[in-house]
Amino acid sequence: MSDVIRTDLRGDIAIVRIDSPPVNALGHAVRAGLAEALGRLASDDSVRAIVLVGEGRGFISGADIREFGRPAQAPSLDVVIDALENSAKPVVAGIHGVALGGGLEVALACHFRVSTAGARLGLPEVTLGLLPGAGGTQRLPRAVGPALAVKMIAGGAPLSGEQALAAGLIDEVVADPTAGAEAFARRALAEGRSLRRLRDDDSRLAAARADRSIFTDAATAATARNRGLDAPRACVEAVGWALDLPFDEALVKEREAFQRLMKGDQSKAQRHVFFAEREAAKIAGLPEGVRPRPLNRVAIIGAGTMGGGIAMAFANGGVPVTLIELSEAPLKRGLEVIRKNYEASAARGGLAAEAVEARTKLIEGAVGIDKVGEADLVIEAVFETMAVKKEVFAQLDAAAKAGAVLATNTSYLDVDEIASATSRPQDVVGMHFFSPANVMKLCEIVRGAKTAPDVLATAAVAARKAAKAPVVVGVCFGFVGNRMLGVRGQQASKLMYQGVAPQQMDGVLTGFGMPMGHFAMADLAGLDVAWRSRQDHGESAPIEDALCEAGRLGQKTGKGFYQYAAGSRAPLVDPEVETLIRQTMERLGLPMRQADDAEILERLVYPMINEGAKILEEGIAARPGDIDVVWLFGYGWPVFRGGPMFYADQVGLKTIVERLAHYAAADGDTSLEPAPLLARLADQGKTFADWRP
Repeated sequence: MSDVIRTDLRGDIAIVRIDSPPVNALGHAVRAGLAEALGRLASDDSVRAIVLVGEGRGFISGADIREFGRPAQAPSLDVVIDALENSAKPVVAGIHGVALGGGLEVALACHFRVSTAGARLGLPEVTLGLLPGAGGTQRLPRAVGPALAVKMIAGGAPLSGEQALAAGLIDEVVADPTAGAEAFARRALAEGRSLRRLRDDDSRLAAARADRSIFTDAATAATARNRGLDAPRACVEAVGWALDLPFDEALVKEREAFQRLMKGDQSKAQRHVFFAEREAAKIAGLPEGVRPRPLNRVAIIGAGTMGGGIAMAFANGGVPVTLIELSEAPLKRGLEVIRKNYEASAARGGLAAEAVEARTKLIEGAVGIDKVGEADLVIEAVFETMAVKKEVFAQLDAAAKAGAVLATNTSYLDVDEIASATSRPQDVVGMHFFSPANVMKLCEIVRGAKTAPDVLATAAVAARKAAKAPVVVGVCFGFVGNRMLGVRGQQASKLMYQGVAPQQMDGVLTGFGMPMGHFAMADLAGLDVAWRSRQDHGESAPIEDALCEAGRLGQKTGKGFYQYAAGSRAPLVDPEVETLIRQTMERLGLPMRQADDAEILERLVYPMINEGAKILEEGIAARPGDIDVVWLFGYGWPVFRGGPMFYADQVGLKTIVERLAHYAAADGDTSLEPAPLLARLADQGKTFADWRP
């Protein structure tokens, strides 16, 4: 008898329970236990039907991805699925919590399925750079039709129990998975229902076979936003086999495609991201037993773009918010923008109409910092200057209740200096949200020198309530993300002053998979921001200054490094900029040269990796994966490349060291000299994945 599979009899119904905490993953012990139980029950004449349920939080969460890439241990999942599907006795899956990936594939092999209304059923393997490898691409189209199957498999989004019933994926919604499945099994026996084996049921495929556009339209929609990713295309192709090939032949091709993706760099990268995100949520150095402080209300200082976005993020998570401004006019504007954003989302179908009212009601406007009242967490989102930040925190010190967590949304500034404006620096922490804050997934949590452990824990909980991925970082200028971005910007500017066109550099970055190039991003932010800063510090940048002096301030004026058609954010190459750059360089006596795309990529990306090595050695980030999470969720680093530090390991640290040393010597640029940690790892033949602090 298995330790993770329990069987008990209720008359002539056998209840098979999967009990493998925390999520009933389909590891070897679960597979072996299921195979043994099903074999035993098949020969037990006293058993007329089988109910399969999961204990704890859900049915089955999916495969145990820790086993991926390791030698396979028998029995395989296919053996378990064959035993379920070929059972001569009715098998009913009773689903609650989640039935994801291999979990849903197991349920699809059962003859009948019942589920609680709030359960989630899906095949999210695409998020790991894979496709379902145990018949999911063939059985799901037979259950729900190929159009919905394409959407679910290539998109990875699950259905609720209610949605699954409407789609034909389950047979009934039940209050209790075990009692409901048992009752269904007894009715099936009493009514003499024939066993529905999806492998033999082509009825849901007939319409798409008669009208191929049903499938092709769904396929086009499912892959439209997956630029550069292999898995979504493979998922679509596999669902197509359900229409064109015999079931067993399609299963063989599905397994071959799964193995091909598994061995590919993209899946390795996406699996790295899966684990890195989970590791980043663990706060390094947090004393055992530390618990977060209560979090019942959040107050946000500043109702502008960032403050409003943060407010929306918390309201989306069901957390009441007090949004505070210094006067009525900006507060009213901020609240109106929030409502319009929610209404626009509802108009696009991304939000139920009733949710608009529910979420806006969670955001209460107030004038004056003294209105922070009983907020457990106060986040300032005011102008990015130290003087303004310190003034706000001095006021918060007097107005916020004892024990409230005081967070600054600074992008660059010293959190310790901001904390010094209060009498309670232990309560101060950085929470760097990324714009738009209601959309972007990252929150850099900045640990100050005196930040209390329970404050760090509270900030992490708050970030998760706002649906953010929290990454704890240390204090330095720009923290992790903006510090590395600044290095890339220096190199992009240097290349421009050597005559390399901005559009070529941006094309290299977007071709690499970034959502936006460096110069297009500068246009989006506004060129005047850096221009004013240079003027304040008595600095100059001849090309950038000339653009600003010509009124080319970026998207806000329709012209910057690029030009923009009215109402469009798409950057268009402008010959005037090419002329301006050439004339400026002639005036400065600078020679122009050409660089190929390979050199540009190395010059823009390898210095970022070098800076990441410095960040690790300085203790600003606890793990290489933390840096990867910052860039994946804060800056749109392509998921199929795994993050800058993972990408470095894939390229090879020795190669990166050699190229950095080459460019440092060629340009006389000491900033490009390999960081000690990077050089040491390369010399030892190690990777960032091998590194431990």
